Amino acid sequence: MTSLVTRGRRRLESLPVIGRLLASVSHMERMTLATLAFAACALYAFVRIADEVMDHETGSLDRGILLALRDPNNLSDPLGPPWFEEMMRDFTALGSTGVLTLLTVVVLLFLLMTRKRHAALLVALAVAGGTLLSQAMKWGFDRPRPDLVPHGMAVYTQSFPSGHAMLSAIVYLTLGALLARTQARTRVKVFLLCVAAALTVIVGVSRIYLGVHWPTDVLGGWMLGAGWAALCWLLMLWLQGKGDVEPESSLPPGDEAVPGR
Repeated sequence: MTSLVTRGRRRLESLPVIGRLLASVSHMERMTLATLAFAACALYAFVRIADEVMDHETGSLDRGILLALRDPNNLSDPLGPPWFEEMMRDFTALGSTGVLTLLTVVVLLFLLMTRKRHAALLVALAVAGGTLLSQAMKWGFDRPRPDLVPHGMAVYTQSFPSGHAMLSAIVYLTLGALLARTQARTRVKVFLLCVAAALTVIVGVSRIYLGVHWPTDVLGGWMLGAGWAALCWLLMLWLQGKGDVEPESSLPPGDEAVPGR
């Protein structure tokens, strides 16, 4: 993985104009610019989705997707065998308040045990701030839950953006990105980020399958949560650069020479 990234960077640096620009920009500046660009794109996408939702222009898309996941002769029956529906309920629990709170506490304890107190504080603030943002957005938009198909589980709050999708993106992507910054091996960073992204997608898809959210609710939650996670990761970079947050862990002696790490 590291060699692939290195070869790609060298190929870009060999280009006439882009190469000179990349050579004049430090590694930290490149990561900062890339993170800012990702956060801006995610937040812009959320604004566009929210605008479409408020103008009631997503109805046909939302209804079409929800109905496509149901038996046309019995809208209370999602596609697939009963065990698959039960599995989707298990998946959706990964984005519940209880599971996300438990996971956050475990990560905080891990960071404290590894003497990364400032990183632990940043994780706590990122998750708590994201949770407050999620609730504020739901109250602000006050979109009703889908009434097109029966819900596959109990619901208690407003629909847009999806709290499960947004909070799973906030928690899993924030934790994945922040934990990746505490690791030195590239493959560990990639693994953490891939697991975080996969969990986020699984939770969101399960909400649509169970009929408790419109698809645009989930898409909006993903975008806002991903943007928040990117901003928190950028804050981690900045604070680590200033020395206010513990830097990346150092590789054990001799590991630098081992291929694939």
